Amino acid sequence: MTPTAVISDIHANAEALRTVLADIESRGIKRIVNLGDIIGYGPDPLECVDLVAEKCAWSLIGNHDFAVLYEPTNFNPGAEQAAFWTRDQFNADPDEKARRIRYEFLGQLRVRVVETFPESELPVLAVHGSPRRPINEYIFPDDVMTATDKMKQIFERIENLAIVGHTHVPGVFTDEPDFYPPEELGSMTYSFEKDEKAIINVGSVGQPRDHDPRASYAIFHPDRVEFIRVEYDIAKTADRIHAIENLNDWLGDRLYEGR
Repeated sequence: MTPTAVISDIHANAEALRTVLADIESRGIKRIVNLGDIIGYGPDPLECVDLVAEKCAWSLIGNHDFAVLYEPTNFNPGAEQAAFWTRDQFNADPDEKARRIRYEFLGQLRVRVVETFPESELPVLAVHGSPRRPINEYIFPDDVMTATDKMKQIFERIENLAIVGHTHVPGVFTDEPDFYPPEELGSMTYSFEKDEKAIINVGSVGQPRDHDPRASYAIFHPDRVEFIRVEYDIAKTADRIHAIENLNDWLGDRLYEGR
């Protein structure tokens, strides 16, 4: 069997990304894909883009990647300021070739991918946000109770499985509809059913928001998905954010609490 590691929402947190990549390597996993938001919020945009370009088979564009490449839209002031600061870091690199390669990499990021993972029979739709609006729409756990029409329309757009990020909250949506956090699944694992549709949020590498500060990612096997949490040195990232005037201190503080 050939598992695939799925990462998302790194948000320029190189400390978390390096730790996750090391964990993936320690498990003997050779293939990694990324669901977007490589940059934004965090202090290490250049290193994170370079690592993703090197390590991932393919990557999607998230709303923060889009904001740096084009313009931030519907961002709060802190997120907008971080996007402009991130762009400045790209432009400030004195290596013209490196600048060009990074911008070209961002420019070729895909909006969606449909793929059958190795040795699996089930096609998987991969988007950053939702199957309905791939870059910007959030699918929140509460939507299964408060936005049933939204969930119905979203599930109509997938054949069997979809993988997403964007909310930074890992778990599994089913078309009942229902939402299962990883800790409610046996062994943090969800087994695929051919007659059931599911949307799997792999969580965030660099800025979890489920009140668990550990980095989150998922491993896709032919018949199941396994959720993984990894501790990393949060203080290193938080201290670097606090030292950058154009990044709000809150962006570092929240890492300790996973929110």
